[in-house]
Amino acid sequence: MNLSNNTILITGGSSGIGLEMAKEFLKRNNKVIITGRNAEKLQKVKDKLEGVITIQSDVSSPEEIKKLYQQIEKDFPELNILINNAGIMCTINLQDHKLSDDDLTKELDINVKGTIWMNDAFMPLLKGKDNAATVTVSSGLAFMPLPISPVYCASKAALHSYTLSLRAQLSNTTIKVFELAPPATDTELLSQFHEEDMKGSTPMPLKDMVAAFLKGFSKDKHEICPGQASQLKFMSRFFPGFILKVLSKPVNRMHKVG
Repeated sequence: MNLSNNTILITGGSSGIGLEMAKEFLKRNNKVIITGRNAEKLQKVKDKLEGVITIQSDVSSPEEIKKLYQQIEKDFPELNILINNAGIMCTINLQDHKLSDDDLTKELDINVKGTIWMNDAFMPLLKGKDNAATVTVSSGLAFMPLPISPVYCASKAALHSYTLSLRAQLSNTTIKVFELAPPATDTELLSQFHEEDMKGSTPMPLKDMVAAFLKGFSKDKHEICPGQASQLKFMSRFFPGFILKVLSKPVNRMHKVG
């Protein structure tokens, strides 16, 4: 993939991985559009990041995706790269029945349905373009779950499987299908976790993680697993029982707190 002179749409681009990607792509002479649900956060990014284009849009809403597509098709028909980065992560005690139905499955709506709906909507615009790509941001936890975040991990495992199928189905098109499976990364997503939950895991610096993505992306490495995500994938294949036992330790603290 050519890292310059593209028009790139990044969902969930107002913070964390998406924002860092936007910064790096802008440095490389790309037109970058970011979306997010929070208008205030988007405005703050626009005020600070010269050249970025912001559009408020919620990937969990099919109607908002349709409106987004219509706007992009009209204003940025040259779009050739879609990065499905929008996602949320929750810790959920499955023995606690206080969560609403929506709260229990909202990670599926945003992480999984949002990615599937975005790809479906933007496929016509990407087809036939040079240097065209769609990127799924999954997680190292797609390969082995962290049990205190059961729905998040299930959503990322679903995205991994979906992306494999998408790649196979688009193999006769010009669209390249990438998956970025980040390890624990130093973003606000980790702020909800207790320090005991993170024992044995050193969050990867955000800039290093995005640098690893760009390196793999430029070399057409379809599955990019930076840092400890690569180790987790390896361990899940050869030592699944051991690694699951290690990742299950925070459950004890969760139940004590509950």
